[in-house]
Amino acid sequence: MKSKTLLLSAAVAFCICSSTKTAQAAQTEPVSLPLDSCFELARTHSAVLKNARLDVLAARAKKQEALASYFPKVAVQAFGFGALDPMLEIGMLDILGHSPTARNLNRLIEQVGAQYGINTSYRTLDHGWTASATAIQPLFAGGRIVNGNRLAQLGVQASVLQEKISERTMLEEVENSYWLVVSLEEKRKTLEQLQGLLDNVEKDVRSALAAGLATETDVMQVSLKQNELKSGKLQLENGIRLAKMNLFNTIGYAYNPYRNVDIEGLPRIDDVLFSDLPDTLLPPETYYTDENEIAATQEEMRLLELQVDAEKLTKKMILGEALPQVGVGAMYGYSDMMNNDKFNGVLFVSAKVPLSDWGATARKLQGEEYHLQKALNNKEFYSSQILLQIRQLWLNLTSAWEQLQVAEESVETARKTTEQLTEHYRAGMASLSELLQAQTRLRQESEACIDRKIAYQTALQSYRHRIF
Repeated sequence: MKSKTLLLSAAVAFCICSSTKTAQAAQTEPVSLPLDSCFELARTHSAVLKNARLDVLAARAKKQEALASYFPKVAVQAFGFGALDPMLEIGMLDILGHSPTARNLNRLIEQVGAQYGINTSYRTLDHGWTASATAIQPLFAGGRIVNGNRLAQLGVQASVLQEKISERTMLEEVENSYWLVVSLEEKRKTLEQLQGLLDNVEKDVRSALAAGLATETDVMQVSLKQNELKSGKLQLENGIRLAKMNLFNTIGYAYNPYRNVDIEGLPRIDDVLFSDLPDTLLPPETYYTDENEIAATQEEMRLLELQVDAEKLTKKMILGEALPQVGVGAMYGYSDMMNNDKFNGVLFVSAKVPLSDWGATARKLQGEEYHLQKALNNKEFYSSQILLQIRQLWLNLTSAWEQLQVAEESVETARKTTEQLTEHYRAGMASLSELLQAQTRLRQESEACIDRKIAYQTALQSYRHRIF
């Protein structure tokens, strides 16, 4: 029993050791996720973009539906019946009338007919059926067929533009989420650097304590500051995980959210590294493009134009309801009616001229004229709004650049101050509190500078998305 117990314990220990090594191996295999890959994943998995593509397909199907109006309409019809009594019965009195002479003649014919087996009345339509195929080719429908196809084409163009707008908006959202994670990771690096500086201060303080030049209070102040940095680092790590989860859910990226549980085939969230960093930051003037040129290329501007065109075509469609409609057709079929079965064909021309609808059509045209004027007003107003939006993007870009310059100067000043106070503290010319305050200030300015870099990068990408 003891040997079995030892073997079982050894097996369990081996399994635990193997699983631990496997988990450690999984942790040491980071996965690089560049921004372009996030874009591709978003284009593939985003529900918003999938729905936008479905809208395009639906609009194209609508266009094909409208195109069918150009072709003949073909229908096959069949009809049959059976009656309890013949629906048509004709006797001699129906032909000769009900005069005395007619009655006498009818009796005579009935007597003679009965002797020779002649039926003196005609009965029919007790049953029958017919089947035919009809084709009607519209020649003129008041322009509604042509204008309906043009409207369907505008619908396709509008859905394509909406898809581009949805893609642009989605990619901007993905990029903002990506840079948020990068920003938090850069702040974590800053904390790690400050942690190194604080570790050096701790060594100096402990050396001074051993030499009788410092007190336990000084050591406790350094320890409190170290704990503050550790707490800040933990908060940043949790913030990084949450920001990653939000981005991964947006782009449909499969991942393992647990740190201590392995899921086969999925990387742990902490092992997914965002490999892109902000580009070399150049001043806004490098990317300047005339605002009118940018506005002219916007999908929203084209949508406003399509709305005006659609209202114009709708007005023509309404007018077409009051115009004559002409078509030609042919019908061919077989009928078995009144005891006479045969094939037959018919060629026909149909013309419809609405006379009583002019009043209602005139009111419809008047209402549509108001809608057209509304579309023109919207085009004028929202065109100026698009131009204003582009100006705001440029203003945000230049403002973010100016704030970044100030933030970089502040970081440089805080760094020099910290270096000087470190030398002064070692020379006994500055207190520990002053040094710790300087390091705290350096941390704050460094984090603020990171925020400004990301803010400028985000503003730049928002501006450049409108250019390209």
